[in-house]
Amino acid sequence: MVALLGFVWGSTFLVTELALAGLTPLWLAAGRIGFGALASLALWSALGLRLFAAPARAGQFAVLGGLGLLTSALPFMLIAWGQQFVTAGFAGVSMASVALVVLPLAHFLVPGERMTWRKTTGFAVGFVGVLVLIGAQAFESSGADHELPGRFACILAALCYGFSGIVMRRLPAIDPIGLATVLLMAGACFAIPAALLIEGLPPAVSGEVFGIVAFLGLVPTAAANLLRVQVIRTAGPVFMSLTNYQVPLWSVLMGVAILGEPLPPTLLLAMLLILGGVAISQYGALRRLFAR
Repeated sequence: MVALLGFVWGSTFLVTELALAGLTPLWLAAGRIGFGALASLALWSALGLRLFAAPARAGQFAVLGGLGLLTSALPFMLIAWGQQFVTAGFAGVSMASVALVVLPLAHFLVPGERMTWRKTTGFAVGFVGVLVLIGAQAFESSGADHELPGRFACILAALCYGFSGIVMRRLPAIDPIGLATVLLMAGACFAIPAALLIEGLPPAVSGEVFGIVAFLGLVPTAAANLLRVQVIRTAGPVFMSLTNYQVPLWSVLMGVAILGEPLPPTLLLAMLLILGGVAISQYGALRRLFAR
């Protein structure tokens, strides 16, 4: 599931760039979340609308509302807005930094997620691999007027992903499909009014842009959000954060395969570092997996 998420989210940056050519950033985020919420709701309804295993308290729904804001609405809007002003490399590095944010947070907030030397070394090696892959141009100026706020937006989105993963892991027993649906519905309830308030009525879009937004809502939002919830609830936020090292790798490979971009000379070294970092940090889990 982690490998599939890395592939899906790695291709999302490319598709997002295409959608931004015909749609404003906040409406792109709102449309993506709205499509994802509707698709998830249809699936959840067909399965009986189960949520908490025990009777829920009012405070738990408030937590889910805040979690929906952190896990979809805020990061989607921040990334869509920030990508207008920063280089694609900087956006990729920002997403890769989620793993480094989650590791210390999980050490203090999630039982059983201790920050060992092996985990720390593995995450550091993987992050170096991301820097090697993207190169120094990730930190070069894009020349845009709002580049600094755009960089802060990308970093804040990464922090949202990291913190929301910790909170999600600490929830009581809950149906994963119901959780994924409620989070997207809560995100839509925030993102759509925010887009309306800040950008006004949604602009008229072509059928192509509408199709791209629908794809973003169904695949990297609805389907991927369900996988993300399942991984965090079963394997933990630290393991889930390994996805973020794969995202820039798949992004580069998709650019080579689809856009005909040149193959980076550092690709092989970066792949070895990223996969090596994953192997070091998750040595015990990988040994148990392949021993079956």
